[in-house]
Formats: sequence, C-alpha cells, structure tokens
Amino acid sequence: MTPQSPPTQPKTSVVPRRALRDGVYDAILEKLLDGSTPPGSSLNIDSLSRELGVSQTPVREALVQMEHTGLVARTALKGYRVAPPLSADQMTELMDARAVVELAAVERAALRAADLLSELRAAHARHVLAAHEVARLRSGEGPPTGYADLRECFTADWAFHLVIIRAGGNHFLTQMAESLNAHAHRLRQSVDHGTFDTDQAVTEHAAILAAFESDDPTAPVEAMRAHLTAIDRRSHAEEDGGG
Repeated sequence: MTPQSPPTQPKTSVVPRRALRDGVYDAILEKLLDGSTPPGSSLNIDSLSRELGVSQTPVREALVQMEHTGLVARTALKGYRVAPPLSADQMTELMDARAVVELAAVERAALRAADLLSELRAAHARHVLAAHEVARLRSGEGPPTGYADLRECFTADWAFHLVIIRAGGNHFLTQMAESLNAHAHRLRQSVDHGTFDTDQAVTEHAAILAAFESDDPTAPVEAMRAHLTAIDRRSHAEEDGGG
C-alpha cells in the first residue's frame, strides 16, 4: 500500500495579512495627511494598534513601509515620528524625478495611443467625478467626510497617470513611478488643507487626454510636461503661502 503524503496546509494567511497591513497603512496615512497628526508627532505602535483594533504587527509593518517613503522617521530608543514636510528643494527634486520617469513612459505610450484611449477616458471620467464630489462636499452641499473625500480624488488622479505609465510597456519605469508617487504623499503634507488643486489637475488631465487623441505623437509628452510643471509651481506657491 502506497503511503499517503501528509495533507498540505492551505495558504490562507498571506493575502489577508497583506490586506490588513495595507488597511492599517491607509488608516495611518490618512492621519498624517488630514492634519490630525502633524510633522514631529510621535507615533506609538501600542497606541495605534489599540486605536485601530489590530495587533502591533501590521502597525509595525505599515510604519516600516512608511519609513521607506520618508513619511515617518525612526529614531533609536524613541520610536517613530512623523517626518517634516518636503523642503522647497526636495519638492523640486521630486518633481524633477517624476518628470524624468513619467515623460519617458509617456513617450513610449504615445506610440500606442489607440490601445490605451478607452482606459484613459474611463480613468479621466472617474477623476472628474471624484473632483466634483470634493467640490460639492467642500461647498457644504454634503456631509463632511474629512480626508476621505480627498483620498478618492488622489487615487483617481494617480490612476490616470498609471494608465499611461503602464502603457509605456516598461515594468521598471512603472516601479520607479509608483515609488515616486509614494514620496508624493509628503508633498501633500505641505498643502494647505483648505485649498486643493483638484480643478486644475482635472483640466490638465483633459489636455493630456486630448493630446493622446490627436495624431501628434509629441503632443502627449508636452501636455504631461506642462502638467508636471504646473504641479511643481503650485507646490511652491503653497510653500510660500501663495494660492
């Protein structure tokens, strides 16, 4: 009689654990970006785990992930603290790096514009709806939702960029772009939470979409360059106290 192999254990813990970690990451990120946990604030793992109703492990994992993007800093014997906002020079360096990576991806994506138009139009429509909801809630037409209404708009904004970046067909460019977007959260720490550039971003995305719809393969690159330059200009205006 052939001996039976011992039953294999189902691998059920990896995805739920990752989902839990990601959920904790999003919850802590919201605290950092909504102004309730300002730069320099201490982030106590035990307190966060009690507040979020989870064990300390996913909190610790989320903070390690945030440390890699510069959102938090860890000091020996003192634990984690919210990192300071990006300086003006760091903002410029971040946007310069985004331009290098994204313009390279756009140049490649423009060669297959017809293949991405449907997905890009859908991403733009989602961004328009999210921006409209932010404007509606900020005008007092709906119940206040804190940072949650902005999170959907930021997500839709980045999703538009990702459609183009992925269409470039270079996985390494995509990885670099996603890493830089994680750092961009620190730029959002610097924004006055009473003013946002959602309307400008929607208008600039519309110009990028129109460029991809044109027959000019150079137009998407120039439209994206203009958009990234405008983001840089607005970020410095916020830093300087302007509008």
